Amino acid sequence: MQATETLAPAHQAEPQQLDAGRLAAWLRLQLTAGVGAASGAALISALHDPASVFEAEPAVLHAVLTDVLPASLVGAAVQALRAPPQSLLDQAARLADATLAWLAQPGHALMTLADPCFPPQLANIPAAPLLLYTRGRRALLYQPSAAIVGSRNASAQGVANALRFAEALSAAGLAIVSGLARGIDAAAHEGGLAGGASTVAVMGTGIDRLYPAANRELALRIASEGCIASEYPLGTAPAPENFPRRNRIISGLARGVLVVEAAARSGSLITAHYAANQGREVFAVPGSIHATLSKGCHHLIREGAKLAESAADVLEDLLPDAPRGEGAARKVAIVQLRGELEAVLLALGHDPCSADALALRAGLSAGDTQGHLLALELAGLVERLPGGMFQRLQG
Repeated sequence: MQATETLAPAHQAEPQQLDAGRLAAWLRLQLTAGVGAASGAALISALHDPASVFEAEPAVLHAVLTDVLPASLVGAAVQALRAPPQSLLDQAARLADATLAWLAQPGHALMTLADPCFPPQLANIPAAPLLLYTRGRRALLYQPSAAIVGSRNASAQGVANALRFAEALSAAGLAIVSGLARGIDAAAHEGGLAGGASTVAVMGTGIDRLYPAANRELALRIASEGCIASEYPLGTAPAPENFPRRNRIISGLARGVLVVEAAARSGSLITAHYAANQGREVFAVPGSIHATLSKGCHHLIREGAKLAESAADVLEDLLPDAPRGEGAARKVAIVQLRGELEAVLLALGHDPCSADALALRAGLSAGDTQGHLLALELAGLVERLPGGMFQRLQG
């Protein structure tokens, strides 16, 4: 069937309406043991809808699943699809009723992978989600976007960098996608909201479970001014395995992924890995060679990620026609300092340093140096690190 000009763009059309039976079938497929996202997406690609999947002959199911599952697991998956336990059918029916009630609320939507409204860039990734629940401005899912991710236990500098990158990219026209976690994610969402193009939060829980609690107010603001999305059924509690899995959606919605701060084994590297496999651009913000939270970013740069020192480094690849004005590549303002305060800040440089070593560098007494460091810390120019170390934040 050929597309025609009379078809509304996906962001303008409404998602297909699902009755309780059809919705229960999608939920049953999603919840079937041994059938993950990759298997589910392959089955829908081949057979088009869950009803056809459940009615298919075992040989047909076996042929589809052989391409995505180890041979030893195919038989069990076929059996689970053909002969579901009654408890699964009951669970799917209950969830369908709850979901229809949730969908009756303003701003709530649900798209299946077979829905023409499903974001096309996400539909084309490996292991595309079968279902996507949204709350808020669904149109943001179809806009040019950049993902920004990083450590939950971010430094003050990392948080400041994420906020400024996000605000500048959003001001240039890229919606900011992240995962609503503490630290870098939260700062990225705040910057996205401040910049104008807004933000999308991809959750690792049911969309009705705002997590973490510390970001509840931010989540409510995103639901009002941006968009929240999740693939998980309503009521899904936070579980460790859910968050790495949702990272493929964060990268899948975006044109590229910027990692602001990450340790060597950070979950942010999972998002970067997904991005590379999905053909997305990967960027990383460098840091001190002594900082644990820079190790992951430096690893990505060694592996081929583009080093990002300003928003302009990201925009030239993701939004090449964007204006390159001051707002698009915003730099941290340099605070004018005088006398010994300036000497201490200059002596500190950009690597962590102890107060004693800094006193020697600046030619000041230990007491004066401690007082100046406190003043610089209160001004937001210096961060106190564990072990009596200090690190410069601006300039």
